[in-house]
Amino acid sequence: MDISTELVDGVAVVSCTGRLNMVAAPALRSGVHEAVADGSARVVVDLAGTSFIDSSGLGALISGLKETRQAGGDLRIAGAGQQVLTVLRLTNLDKVLRPYPDVKDAIDGW
Repeated sequence: MDISTELVDGVAVVSCTGRLNMVAAPALRSGVHEAVADGSARVVVDLAGTSFIDSSGLGALISGLKETRQAGGDLRIAGAGQQVLTVLRLTNLDKVLRPYPDVKDAIDGW
């Protein structure tokens, strides 16, 4: 799993590539934490390159959501593939982490 962060229109975009599982979840948590610590309480997690997510990955997303909201912002997810969307639906987390088709749509929604 590769995690990278860039600033787009004042929003931190954290991109995840690979499998978001128990090995990679701490890197995502760290990426969101660093973005918030750097002053970006609005975060989009770009999952376009994420092929798989498990409960640890979901936990990292929820942890990031809590952290951004405590900082007065929000966390959105974008570009999720079919496996990720299915897991979100099965766990009802698609109600809390509403998926956006791509990063641009997630940012435009603010």
